[in-house]
Amino acid sequence: MKDMQAQLEKLRTDAAECALIRDLATDPKKRDLFTRLADHLSVLAAEVERAIAEGVSKG
Repeated sequence: MKDMQAQLEKLRTDAAECALIRDLATDPKKRDLFTRLADHLSVLAAEVERAIAEGVSKG
């Protein structure tokens, strides 16, 4: 379970870093790319969080 929690934190951190890069980017293509990356990483983090919650509830 600790491994999943660590992966969840890494995904959240990576999503935040992508969002920061997006906010600093001046090139529209780079902004779009980092927006998509941040969104994708956020979805992955939500899925890991859901899996952790299901694992805890199943005991």
